[in-house]
Amino acid sequence: MLDIKFIRENPDVIKEAVKKRGMHFDVDFLLASDEKHRAFIAERDSVRAGHNAISEEISRIEGDARAKKIEESKQMKAALLEVEKKVVAAEEEFNELMRRLPNIPFDDVPEGKDESANKILREAGEKQLFSFTPKDYMEIASNLGLIETERAAKVSGSRFGYLMRDAVLLEFALVRFAFDRALAKGFVPVVPPVLVREGAMRAMGYIDTEDDREERYFLEGDKLFLVGTSEQSIGPMHADETFAARDLPQRYIGFSTCFRREAGSYGKDTRGILRVHQFDKVEMFTIARPEDSPREHELMLSIEEELMSSLGIPYRVVLLSTGDLSRPSAKTYDIEAWLPGQNEGKGEYRETHSTSNTTDFQARRLNIKYRTKDGGTEFVHMLNGTAFAIGRTIIAILENYQEEDGSVRVPEVLRPYMNGVEKISRA
Repeated sequence: MLDIKFIRENPDVIKEAVKKRGMHFDVDFLLASDEKHRAFIAERDSVRAGHNAISEEISRIEGDARAKKIEESKQMKAALLEVEKKVVAAEEEFNELMRRLPNIPFDDVPEGKDESANKILREAGEKQLFSFTPKDYMEIASNLGLIETERAAKVSGSRFGYLMRDAVLLEFALVRFAFDRALAKGFVPVVPPVLVREGAMRAMGYIDTEDDREERYFLEGDKLFLVGTSEQSIGPMHADETFAARDLPQRYIGFSTCFRREAGSYGKDTRGILRVHQFDKVEMFTIARPEDSPREHELMLSIEEELMSSLGIPYRVVLLSTGDLSRPSAKTYDIEAWLPGQNEGKGEYRETHSTSNTTDFQARRLNIKYRTKDGGTEFVHMLNGTAFAIGRTIIAILENYQEEDGSVRVPEVLRPYMNGVEKISRA
C-alpha cells in the first residue's frame, strides 16, 4: 500500500505511475474519497466531544434541567451512531481504492504495456553445441522414468506430476546447494507454513483484484490461502514488529511447496511440469532499510546468477517493463534459462528466476518498521528472489546436460549431494 500523505502531496506522480503501468485508476476519485473519509472522522469527533460534554453536565445538575440534558444526550448518541456508520462506509471505500493502487515503478524500469517491452540486460554462459538434435525434457524424462504426468492426472488432474527416481535426488541436491550458498552469505534458513490467513495474503498484495484472487487456492471452510511462493508467509512473520537499525538487513532462505491455479494461462505449457499447479521452490526474502534495498536487490540477483553459473546453464537477465511488473513490485529482474530442447530442438529462453524490490508497499500493510537514529520509526523495505524453482531448474538440467544416448550428466556442483550418481540413465 502506498502512503496516502505522499499521494496527497504528489498526485501527478501517482497518475504518471498508473499510466506507465497501463492501468485505469481515478486518482482524483481516490483523493475525494480520502477527503470525505477525513471529513466524516472530523464530524464524528465533534459529535463525540459534544456528547461527552453533555454527559459531564448531566453529572452536575438535577431536576428538569437534568431530564432535558438526558434527552439531548440520547439524540446526540443517535447522531453519533449515524456518523459512525458513515465513517465505516467511507473507510471501506477508501481502503478498497488504496488496495487497488500498485507500487510506483522505479525510474529505470522500462515503460511498456507488457512483456514485449522487457529489456534484456545481458546473456551469460556458453550454449552447448550438440552433435544431435537436442530432445525436449519430457521426452528425456519419460525415457528415464523421471517424471510421471499421466499417472498424476489420474490422481490429481491436469498440471500435476510425480518426480521419480533420480529426479527426486536432483530436487534435494538443488535445495541443499542453494541453502549452502545462501547461508554463506548470511541468510537464515526457514521452512514456512504453506497456509496463510486472508489478512496476511492481503497484506502481501496478492489478492487485491479479482484476477489476483483467481490465481490463489482458497480453503473456504478454514479461511486460509495456499501460498504461491514462500514470500507470502515469510513476510507476514514480522507483522507489527519494529527492528533496531543494527538488526537489518534480515535475510531468509526458505523452502516450500507452492500452489497456483494458473488461471490466466489456459492452454499454455499444459504438457509436462513447466507450468503446474503445485511445485517446490527455494526463495530468498530480505527485510532492509530503505537506503539499503537497491543494494540488497542487486545482491539477490548476483546470487541467482551465481547459482545458474555454477550449474553451467546459459541464461539471460531481463529487466521487466512497467506493464509486466507484479502489483507489489517497484522493480523486477527475471533470469531466463536457455532450454536447447524447446522449439523442436532449436532452443529458447524460459523464465526460471525472478527477484523484486517491493519497497515499503508490503511493509506498510504489515506495519513492519525500524527505529531511526533520531528515535523515530520508518517502514522497512522488503525484497524477494528465487533461488531455485525446482521443476524448471530440473528441466534446464535435463535439456542442457542430455547425451545422445538419452542419459543426463549431473552438474558437477550437485554431485556431492547425489549419493554417488554422476550420470542419470535408465537402469
